[in-house]
Amino acid sequence: MKSAALLVLLAVLLFVDVRGQLDSRGRCKCQGAGVNAVRPNRIERLEVLPPSSACPNLEIIVTLKEIEGQKCLNPESSFAKNFIKKAIKKRSMQ
Repeated sequence: MKSAALLVLLAVLLFVDVRGQLDSRGRCKCQGAGVNAVRPNRIERLEVLPPSSACPNLEIIVTLKEIEGQKCLNPESSFAKNFIKKAIKKRSMQ
C-alpha cells in the first residue's frame, strides 16, 4: 500500500515538473524567429529582453510609430545587430 502511494506521489511530482517546464517556454513574448528588418523611421522604441528563467531566448521587440503595434526582430539578422549597435553608440554619445 505504501509503495503504491509513493508511486502515485512520484508520478504527480513528475507531471508538475514537466508541466512547469512547458509553461516557462510559453512566457516568451516573441513566437517564432521574428522579422528580419523593419524600416528604421517607423521604430518608436526598441526593447531588448535577455534570456531568463521565464524565456530562454533573446528577444528584441520594436514598438512602431502610430498604431502599427509591436514586432519581434530576429536577433540573428544583420539589421537587428546593426540597429542595436547604432542605438548603443547614439545613447553613449548623449
